[in-house]
Amino acid sequence: MLDPSSSEDTGGESEPEVAPEPPGKAADFSAAKRGAESRADGQQRQPAAAGASSGQSAPPGGEEEERRERERMQREEEDHKVKLQIYVFVLRCIAYPFNAKQPTDMARRQQKVNKQQLQAMKERFLAFLNGETQIVADEACCNAVRSYYEGFLKSERVSKMVQGGGYSAGDFREVFKKNIERRVRGLPEIDGLSKETVLTSWIAKYDAIYRGDEDMRRQPQRAHMSAVSGLILSKEQLYEMFQQILGVRKFEHQLLYNACQLDNVDEQAAQIRRELDGRLQLVEKIARERRYPKFVSADMDVLYVEELRSSINLLMGNLESLPVAKGGPDFKQKLKRSSMNNSFYELGDEADVLSKSDVLLSFTLEVVIVEVEGLKSVAPNRIVYCTMEVDGGEKLQTDQAEASRPQWATQGDFCTNHPLPSVKVKLFMESTGVLALEDKELGRVVLTPTTNGPKQAEFHRMVVPKNSQDTELKIKLAVRMDKPPNMKHSGYLYALGHRVWKRWKRRYFVLVQVSQYTFAMCSYRDKKAEPQELMQLEGYTVDYCDPQPSLQGGHVFFNAVREGESVVYACDDEQDRLLWVQALYRATGQSYKPTPPPLSKTAKGRAGSKKAASPISLGPSQRQGVEELVAASPCRFDHARLFTVLQKQTLQHRMNDSFSCLGWFSPGQVFVLDEYCARYGVRGCHRHLSYLSELMALSENNTLVDPTLLHYSYAFCASHVHGNRPDGMGAVTMEEKETFEGVRSRLLLLLEKQITHFRYCFPFGRPDGALKATLSLQERVLMKDITTAVPPEEMKKLVHKCLEKAAGINYGQLIEYAHMTVDVEVDPEKRLEDVMRLGELVIEVLQQNDEHHSEAFSWWPELMAEHAESFLSLYRADVDPVLRAQALDSWNSFPLFQLLNGFLRTEPHLCNGPFHKHLQELFVPLVVRYIDLMESSIAQSVHRGFEHETWQSVNNGSATSDDLFWKLNALQMFVVDLHWPEEQFAQHLEQRLKLMASDMMEACVRRTKSAFDAKMQKANKSTDFRVALCVCTMLNVLMDAKRHCSTLCVLDTGQEQTDKQWQQYHSKIDVLIDEAFKDMISSLVSKLSAVLDGVLSKLSRYDQGTFFSSVLSFTVKAAGKYVEVPKAGMDMADTYITFIRLNQDILRDSINDELYLEKIFDQWYSSSMKMLCGWLTDRLDLQLHLYQLKTLIKMVKKTFRDFRLQGVLDTTLSNKNYESVCNRLALEEATVAVKAGDALQGISMRDSDEDD
Repeated sequence: MLDPSSSEDTGGESEPEVAPEPPGKAADFSAAKRGAESRADGQQRQPAAAGASSGQSAPPGGEEEERRERERMQREEEDHKVKLQIYVFVLRCIAYPFNAKQPTDMARRQQKVNKQQLQAMKERFLAFLNGETQIVADEACCNAVRSYYEGFLKSERVSKMVQGGGYSAGDFREVFKKNIERRVRGLPEIDGLSKETVLTSWIAKYDAIYRGDEDMRRQPQRAHMSAVSGLILSKEQLYEMFQQILGVRKFEHQLLYNACQLDNVDEQAAQIRRELDGRLQLVEKIARERRYPKFVSADMDVLYVEELRSSINLLMGNLESLPVAKGGPDFKQKLKRSSMNNSFYELGDEADVLSKSDVLLSFTLEVVIVEVEGLKSVAPNRIVYCTMEVDGGEKLQTDQAEASRPQWATQGDFCTNHPLPSVKVKLFMESTGVLALEDKELGRVVLTPTTNGPKQAEFHRMVVPKNSQDTELKIKLAVRMDKPPNMKHSGYLYALGHRVWKRWKRRYFVLVQVSQYTFAMCSYRDKKAEPQELMQLEGYTVDYCDPQPSLQGGHVFFNAVREGESVVYACDDEQDRLLWVQALYRATGQSYKPTPPPLSKTAKGRAGSKKAASPISLGPSQRQGVEELVAASPCRFDHARLFTVLQKQTLQHRMNDSFSCLGWFSPGQVFVLDEYCARYGVRGCHRHLSYLSELMALSENNTLVDPTLLHYSYAFCASHVHGNRPDGMGAVTMEEKETFEGVRSRLLLLLEKQITHFRYCFPFGRPDGALKATLSLQERVLMKDITTAVPPEEMKKLVHKCLEKAAGINYGQLIEYAHMTVDVEVDPEKRLEDVMRLGELVIEVLQQNDEHHSEAFSWWPELMAEHAESFLSLYRADVDPVLRAQALDSWNSFPLFQLLNGFLRTEPHLCNGPFHKHLQELFVPLVVRYIDLMESSIAQSVHRGFEHETWQSVNNGSATSDDLFWKLNALQMFVVDLHWPEEQFAQHLEQRLKLMASDMMEACVRRTKSAFDAKMQKANKSTDFRVALCVCTMLNVLMDAKRHCSTLCVLDTGQEQTDKQWQQYHSKIDVLIDEAFKDMISSLVSKLSAVLDGVLSKLSRYDQGTFFSSVLSFTVKAAGKYVEVPKAGMDMADTYITFIRLNQDILRDSINDELYLEKIFDQWYSSSMKMLCGWLTDRLDLQLHLYQLKTLIKMVKKTFRDFRLQGVLDTTLSNKNYESVCNRLALEEATVAVKAGDALQGISMRDSDEDD
């Protein structure tokens, strides 16, 4: 007897005490199979085994080794037999699924990166950085790629994750994308170039580097095919997948496939019905004998039985809801679950009795008329045609043809409900007479086709009218009658029963499937849609029977029997009887399988010849082994144990494929596992508990698993054990509860380990959101039951403990990575360099934690801050001894402060934290001492520099001033670059440096002023006077001091406004510089004006009425008689004009500030015009000498033009003094012109460039 089995998620009704059915002679199948495949290998092993058994000198160790080898092979044999049995169940799930379907909404997984691909990526990126590729990129992009290569690709954590199969190509791309997004945000805005464009360009360059020399055209196609293979799979693909998963060879699959009749949909549906029937019987047996598993509560017995019955009813509903037309090679797995009440499906309910109207069949007929032969009574040129009709319905007509060639090949399609329809085909000749009403019928043929009839065209003799000459008229036609899906078998049989078919006669029978559970044996007459008689097959048992001599008709017999009824059938062919018995066996759902009677010698000969022709020949032991596997009763197996093996093997296969699955099954695998659980009653809690165990084992072996999977499975098990399932409370066994508690304890340890090693379990935040999901799962696991939430403090305390451990682990790994050793004998500078390098790594670790992991800990930001402080405290233990070992006069440790402080002051949770304050306490004395020494050094350099100053121009001033301002600026920039975090001390440092700069600048100004005064005192007053370059340098020093005063001596606006005393002090420095500069300009202008005073003194000798005036005039006239002399007055005027121009050029070339240069020129010009105006005013009553007039005109005109060329404004040039001078000289010129005519020799106040 075969006890069928079924399934549902809440099933699991396998009888605990019933041991799994021993495979029996299934071992013969496997052994014989392997022997057939490797006979040569077996022949080689036999002599060796014989020699080992007969040899007396064999050592005892050899026998032990041989025994172990036999035990190992026996274990492998047993494991393989178990996997073969599992494969049989899997085959049936794939062949006829009625509970599950392949999911289409699962996330597509990308190809995982292996070690070889990672090495290839490193080589490609290194080649790009070395400029060995054709990819063009700017400097910013190269820097981003270099940072990605150094920080990510070369990371040891990435290598470990790649070994664990947890990184895909998409993960590598996402890390690069996040890296460049942070960089691009820090870039300045560029007109016409958006940052999105920059990101897109850099990503495109990354893709080009990643692909390398791969074919760009084949890549998208390859990715598309791999994505499709990860979704919907055909049955053949599923068969092949589970062959690989369970280690089943192709030969074994073919044998099992044929033995299970997987290509026969009716056989698979019948197998399911037998399984469900057996499961119902088993449930009733369990309830009757009260052989329940141990439950957590004693009142769950009834609930357990109700769950089993409900699951079986649900399966029956699912099966019943499937359409009868299901099946065929092109069947798509589109299943539909029943929404009807489960209690409707009871096998013992016989209230539904079929009537004749319930049996409906629909047939499609194809009538193909090819040609007619034997048509002799018709002229060759006459037109003939054929008509066809089915059961007196619509007539169809062929095309017209000449009688000489009556060929058509015309097809007509018809539909009928008659299993034995009547097909009429007539041949007509077209009448040409005017009065002819109808065409002449030449012949007809009437056929009664069946679904088992021939499909090819055949000749049929036609019935011709009386007196027709065409006695041999034949028509070639084909009638194809399709078999409807609910018609399982048909044919002519003899039948005799008590209630139906009470007369022994030949009838046409059809086996009709009304629904998944209802079949009927119907007999039909010709041209009748409803059966003449029918018999519902529920409760019948079909079997072969011996011949009945009393019944005439039929050669081989079989019968259908049930209580109070027996029907005997007979047919003429043994093969026909075999097909009828198989069809009825599937329809009745009986547990007994009919066995054909022994064949006659002739039949055996025919069967033997067929079997010899088969490519696969099986011996008796092989056939029995296959039959043992196929006929094994599913409900006698512990499907929980079998499913654990199946799920484990499937998960191992999935983790070893080319996809980065993270523990997720493929859609095809999920489909088969769901169908197996539903069909064979694997409880959902057991399924998820075993899944959790396998996933945790992978995680413990450093294989990356998606924590979301763990969360789903754990939540299902917790809701089941705690009695809070969404579909209501279910029966919970003690085994499930104990296993769940063990899994929970194990999961707590695993999650705590992953949170502690978060940098290494989830490097660079990959997979995306995994750490956050792990924390969420940790909180879920801490819950005592499904409804009571975990106190926030408890979860916070656990995370705090994990992060505290993580700080020590991360720092230890960092020390190991940096190869740091504590050796006090090492040079302090070398130790400082090591600490600096370690500090850079510490900052990198904290930045990575903040960038990749802080979001996961966003619920407890203070815990991440405490973790960072703990991490820094370990670094502090290494920093303090190194800083104490530095020399007192060494300032090499300031870069370390700038490095650490530059990072800490930008972190809101670490700024002015414990480590930051300790760092300040360490460096405050160093900063103060450094500033003290610098102040003393600068003061000494100022004193020595001005004592030996040569006043040569250096940059914008002298050597001493330039060095002073550089040192002051460098010192202040050094303090600014420290970015001291404590505001009060930072203000103190700034004020002190500003005061020091003010004092140093005051000393510089005073020393420069004294040197300038001394230089001016030594200068002469003749026209040979030239402004010395050192004087210009001194002026430049004051100008440079004025410029630096605004930066070196001025506090921030806010501080200066609050500190009035400092504001007054700063004003004093400004006033000092302005007064010094004013005095120096006045002194210089006075010296230049003194030269003009000397020239005017010389001109005074020509005043009217003096002795020198007549003598000098006579001398000039006398000399003019003998030699050519220059124009009168040109020598003194030209000398003065040359003096002005040369000094203007010196000042223009040597003074750096245009503003102050204009001041000098303005004051010089104004002073000169004032002096000329005063000199002329003193001689207001005197007429100017001709020599004086010509000299003054020349000097005034040239002076005006030269100062205008130097940029003196017109308002300054045309002042009152200048206008007075011009008016006086114009008057004198007019007077001379009246008295002496052309005595001025062309020199005039009028605008003229003659003298130029």
